[in-house]
Amino acid sequence: MQPPPRLHPDILKLGLVSFLTDLSSEMIFSVFALFFTTVAGASSALLGLIEGLADFSASSLNYLAGWLSDRSGRRKWFATAGYGFSTLAKLILLLSSSLIGLSIFRVIERLGKGFRGPPRDAWLSSIAAQGSRGYAFGVHKALDKSGAVLGPLIAYALLAWLGESTSTYATLFMVAFVPAVVSVLVLTRIPDQPGPAHRRESVRRNWQQLSPAFKRFLWPASVFALAYFSLGFILLKAHAVGFSVTEIVLLYALFNTTCVLAAPLVGRLGDHIGRSRIVLLGYAVYAVINLWLMVAASRWEIVGALAIYGLFYAIEESQSKAFIADLEPERRATAIGVYNFTTGLLYLPASLLAGALWAVAPSLAFAVAAGLALAASLVFTVLRPATAIQR
Repeated sequence: MQPPPRLHPDILKLGLVSFLTDLSSEMIFSVFALFFTTVAGASSALLGLIEGLADFSASSLNYLAGWLSDRSGRRKWFATAGYGFSTLAKLILLLSSSLIGLSIFRVIERLGKGFRGPPRDAWLSSIAAQGSRGYAFGVHKALDKSGAVLGPLIAYALLAWLGESTSTYATLFMVAFVPAVVSVLVLTRIPDQPGPAHRRESVRRNWQQLSPAFKRFLWPASVFALAYFSLGFILLKAHAVGFSVTEIVLLYALFNTTCVLAAPLVGRLGDHIGRSRIVLLGYAVYAVINLWLMVAASRWEIVGALAIYGLFYAIEESQSKAFIADLEPERRATAIGVYNFTTGLLYLPASLLAGALWAVAPSLAFAVAAGLALAASLVFTVLRPATAIQR
């Protein structure tokens, strides 16, 4: 097998920024629900409301951020603003532990995530060679998810060492604030890679100028988003099979670890066989996972399904962005923003649908998800969004 292609050093620097940010965020998110309900005294209903608002806020600014980035041609400024916004939100945790303060933090932190994503991914695609773009996005995702593996482990170590108390949570939030600040400092040292500016382009004109190939891709992506329900349902299945809460935390770590290991490999595979095939592979793997979960009844089957889910996640979360960068070379930030915004809005009804079906029969939720994934594959095959590009 050929050695991995040489990556632009700024790709690794952007990966380091994402690693530090995810390390900080996952330290907090791994304990946030518990802190919010048991220490701050919030109800489970309020927690659900705040989490729903956070998910919506994460996707609400994607299109705007992408349009502003392509309109000005700037990548670094908007990405830094997004990372900085999330970092400042974490400062709230050091100043207030009230329900209002915690709620504001959760929503504002996700707003920063939504604002930084499209400009950063467009920046990443501009410094990644077309022939190794999938590998570049895979390495970036691996570094990003490494923070998701390490963050909860650090949080667990602090809680085990200092004990579960209000002062321990305050210490944890303070420790988590440090890598968030460092990530912004690292980002400011990376030179910008501006894209072509479209200064007089309105939002409507901007949408009209997006390539037909990208717009065709939105159809199967939207169908698939309806199948892409929360990972929490798979963890519920694990609990029903007999895993304890502590073991489920380890399953979540297994999922993240598999994603870290698989992301660069699936990126190289996409560069070799073509990104259309790798996108279809992601849809197929997701369908297989859900078909398996329909009948899974043993612990080893759940372990296997979660490990393969990490492979799927590596494909979906990194290679779809590389594919979009191929489809839309002129307005990449906008295209990625439109994609994130559209699919993000559909994730909410997807999880609501899964919840309703779960109440009838868990196997029915997995069956519908598998069917929608196969339908997305069919729509993708019929529309053939990549006919205008080589890969």
